[in-house]
Amino acid sequence: MLIGVGLDARLGLPFAQLRTAARDAGQLGFESLWTPAGGVPDSFHVCAAWTQDTALRTGISVVPAVRMWTPLGLAAQAATLAQLSSGRFVLGLGTGGYGPEFWASVGVANRPIAVMREYVVGVRALLAGEEVTAGSDAIGAGSLGWPRSASLGVTDLPPAPVYLAALGPQMLRLAGEVADGALLNWATPARIAVSRARVDEGVTRAGREPGSVPMTMYIRVCIDDDVAAARQALGAQVLGYAMGRPGSPQNAGYRGLFAQMGFDEELTELEERRDKGAALPELVAAAPDDLLHAVGYYGPAASAPAAFARLSAGLDETIVRIITARPGLEPVREAMVALTPSLIRAAPTPPGPVAA
Repeated sequence: MLIGVGLDARLGLPFAQLRTAARDAGQLGFESLWTPAGGVPDSFHVCAAWTQDTALRTGISVVPAVRMWTPLGLAAQAATLAQLSSGRFVLGLGTGGYGPEFWASVGVANRPIAVMREYVVGVRALLAGEEVTAGSDAIGAGSLGWPRSASLGVTDLPPAPVYLAALGPQMLRLAGEVADGALLNWATPARIAVSRARVDEGVTRAGREPGSVPMTMYIRVCIDDDVAAARQALGAQVLGYAMGRPGSPQNAGYRGLFAQMGFDEELTELEERRDKGAALPELVAAAPDDLLHAVGYYGPAASAPAAFARLSAGLDETIVRIITARPGLEPVREAMVALTPSLIRAAPTPPGPVAA
């Protein structure tokens, strides 16, 4: 299993310190650097800087493709980074939203599987030096600035793998069928195993080589001796994804994912508290530890490697996604030192959740 580290603008670090943290990660033995799209500095520029600063692979997990980009625009950015990095860049694509209102807002049919098939297939073909013709029922020629036919005008580019963010069974199968990798999020080890089976179904359907589509996932951690502060920081992130928005379907998106993983009752109670006026800190305090421990880690450094190893079971590449309870570069460094690849690989993997 490969082990990377995830850093992003939401840590509050200026660009120079994101570059310093990346150099530290290389010295500590991490094998890749990942950042999500969104915010300033821009994720493509962050990966370009990391490529100059380190010899590590870099990746974006994920670009909200439909919300912000055309396939041609994404391919041009990925091709540039492929050249800069000599083939050490991974482009992760996701829908950027879900539900009929989202698709209407971006002017695309409410057909997420068809839309993402066109994005992934189109971007991969462009990166392979091919001319791509648009015009499917999903996107269509001219929509979102996507011309009827396009090419990058260059050939013999270094490889630039395209990974697909996938939660549900259809998107997981699509990743196995057309992408170079699958990007999971907030999945328990049991859910990782289920996801692996669905990805493999897509691999088989497409006649691809078994095991040729790796699975990668961020696992959020907050390393701090102030356990209460660490719990608050991690819990805010968990609930920000897990709780459904008022009026949204309870079986859609991340709310649906957490319900399938056994947390529907707990989330329903928290949502009722929220709808009565409870603020986020109160909701985090009321959130059960089982929910937080199922998908992340908070607390002191000593227990972190074993918890992280358990949460990573079944992945091909796991990413230490750092959350901090204090500002500055030091807590980021502390998290990387606590979860170096050598410590994670040497850690015992207990069968159940590890308490902070």
